[in-house]
Amino acid sequence: MIYMMLIVTNQDLYRYEIHSLVKAFYPQEDVRVVVDGSEKARKLGGGAEPFLHVLMEEGGIMLIIRKDGAETVTRAAAANGESFARKNPACKTALKHLLYNTLKEFTGQKLPWGDLIGIRPTKIPMTMMEGGSTPEEARRFLETEHYVSAEKAVLAVDIAQRESGILSKLHYQNGYSLYIGIPFCPTTCLYCSFPSFNVALWKERVDDYLTALEKEMEACSDLFAGKILDTVYIGGGTPTTLSPAQLERLTAAIRRNFDTGSLLEFTVEAGRPDSITKDKLQVLKENGISRISVNPQTMKDETLRIIGRHHSVQQVIDTYFMARGLGFDNINMDIILGLPAENAEDVRHTVAEIEKLSPDSLTVHSLAVKRASRLRRIIDENGYPTLVNTDETMRIAAQGAARMGMEPYYLYRQKNMSGNFENTGYAKPDKYGIYNILIMEEKQSILALGAGSISKIVVPGQGGSRIERSDNPKDVASYIANTDEMIRRKRELYRGLLGSV
Repeated sequence: MIYMMLIVTNQDLYRYEIHSLVKAFYPQEDVRVVVDGSEKARKLGGGAEPFLHVLMEEGGIMLIIRKDGAETVTRAAAANGESFARKNPACKTALKHLLYNTLKEFTGQKLPWGDLIGIRPTKIPMTMMEGGSTPEEARRFLETEHYVSAEKAVLAVDIAQRESGILSKLHYQNGYSLYIGIPFCPTTCLYCSFPSFNVALWKERVDDYLTALEKEMEACSDLFAGKILDTVYIGGGTPTTLSPAQLERLTAAIRRNFDTGSLLEFTVEAGRPDSITKDKLQVLKENGISRISVNPQTMKDETLRIIGRHHSVQQVIDTYFMARGLGFDNINMDIILGLPAENAEDVRHTVAEIEKLSPDSLTVHSLAVKRASRLRRIIDENGYPTLVNTDETMRIAAQGAARMGMEPYYLYRQKNMSGNFENTGYAKPDKYGIYNILIMEEKQSILALGAGSISKIVVPGQGGSRIERSDNPKDVASYIANTDEMIRRKRELYRGLLGSV
């Protein structure tokens, strides 16, 4: 069973940062951070000795680690004269530095991304270079100020430079992107936490969902009137769980309500090979979809069964060639490293099989154990399964992408990632997934429609832009029943902000 690792702090200031860093060093443990004297601390403590005490005062900070009767104590002075009794950037940085270095010495391990805990590490070098720093200065900053490994620092800077070039084609202030959510799947994968509903159980209400979605499109289509639609992304779930007629209905509704004449990219996350048919692909092709995904996750049949994907490796191959035969010239494939019971040889085999296909882009995910996934429940009930992701497996994937003529173009991280690594998108020249970059870098407003979607408005201002959000309920029935409320909230938010966008 999983061991609960209790951390007690005397200030309710940096619990997120403390939890994220400790969890990065101890991914297999159930890390809990509580405030000393709180009701939660009394309930969880139960007389047990906390693993870590974080004591913050006016003049400094002290960490006390206790294990097997031994005690490790480290201290740091107040940062730039600031008090650790109040939340401020200087003290947060000092805390992260002290905690990272203490745990590094205590465990004997270094983290690939050092003390960075955010999901967008490329944002740091991109912002620095936009401000006049050289790539070398940005790389050195990541290594010295955040303890990022040399390999990851080079990767982050390389991607930041490439992203800047790709995004230069977009209309930041006079443009937007559109996301359409289709929350249905053939089955729910073991690791998945996205809002998805078994399409077999919802078969009779899929058309009701599309009706609600069309209503939201019609009501929100004028919110960006006069602005240029750069990209459209239909995601999920698995959009190709829709029938050919339903896909035709959906794409026709998009064209009816939005001006797609200036699109740089129109993506459908087809995803599951067991949901893709020739008729569906023909509908997508005839309706101008320029980019699709055919996602194997692994090219090992045994693992596919374990993770709940009801298709075979051969179906992946057949579906890929079917899409190529219909003229799709921008096909992405996703793989996941760190799947249960897979090792470096399995990853090498998967990459070799994908090389034979030579897709236009490859997205390499590090398995993230998400709270809402079935995998998380299995871990909670039975202990941690064999999840292996290493520098070697990441390198195998990167080298395979390079052999296919691809270069890394976007990167993001998630909580509880196997090996504390990252998700990286690789693509051949001019086959980049533009929307993937936009959703990470948050430089353009995104109108998001459908269950579980989150719209983002980028509002520029002095000292940088801010992001305002409007979210829709994840539950399909709630979305259908409350579409009018979603429309009202979106229109109120957008009308109040779009004049300054």
